[in-house]
Amino acid sequence: MIRCLQHEWHDVETDTSSVGRRLGVGRLAVVRRPGRSVVCQAYASSPLRLLTPTNHGHAAWVYASSYGGGLVDGDDLAIHMVVGRGACAFVSTQASTKVYKSPSGTAVETTAAVAEGGLLILAPDPVVCFARSRYHQRQRVELEAGAALVLVDWVSSGRRESGERWAFDEYVSRTVVRLDGQLRVHDGLALRSVDGDLASRFADYDVLAVVVVLGASLRADVERVRTRIEKESTAQWSNQLVASAPIGEWGCVIRIAGRSVEQVGRTVRDLLDFVPTRLGDNPWARKW
Repeated sequence: MIRCLQHEWHDVETDTSSVGRRLGVGRLAVVRRPGRSVVCQAYASSPLRLLTPTNHGHAAWVYASSYGGGLVDGDDLAIHMVVGRGACAFVSTQASTKVYKSPSGTAVETTAAVAEGGLLILAPDPVVCFARSRYHQRQRVELEAGAALVLVDWVSSGRRESGERWAFDEYVSRTVVRLDGQLRVHDGLALRSVDGDLASRFADYDVLAVVVVLGASLRADVERVRTRIEKESTAQWSNQLVASAPIGEWGCVIRIAGRSVEQVGRTVRDLLDFVPTRLGDNPWARKW
């Protein structure tokens, strides 16, 4: 798996098909050492940055960001991750991913490979698309047998306070997850202004989130999350829509529609309350 990903890194770095675009490449590898997981490789080219802060737990933490505080027209980022056997990694962002006005579009591709016994928690802040912006996102995760994944993918309506509510031109996201070579998740979302007024179609909702929890080691956590969602009424979710669907025996997909980033963020962290225990530290305690 690692060898395959290294070939992909080479292909990205030698690709000349995107002349004129700002290509940012990130490479990240996390391995297990006695007592904790550590980052053994972290490389990023502008406009991408990778930060690896210390923490009090046993997992490696990595935060991605971009120079300038967001994506500008022509930005095209590719981030490739490897989580080794028995290793644990938490990968997030410093802040929301802001997408500025971009007639030609922006793009981010994330590819991850997680070895047996490994755990990847990919939980960035939401994507915030400004008016007249275009954003394409692709995420592909390959899990070996015995590996596990927690993935959070969410988008907001934009700068609502500035009157830019669902005012972007295009948002397209696709997530593919394979476990032991078998396709388990293929989720796609396409929001385009040419298909109709987005603000009126979403009514009072300003945030959409998808959460994937998958892996045999997370089976008990999946069962608790799904039981809670099934038992709690809509009123208990404070004007949010929350639903889940199973992924075989060891996983689920959670979908949330809410009215603010703060509201949906609380719900996501509440449902994923097992994450700090898995990491040995709470990555959200100091951030929020």
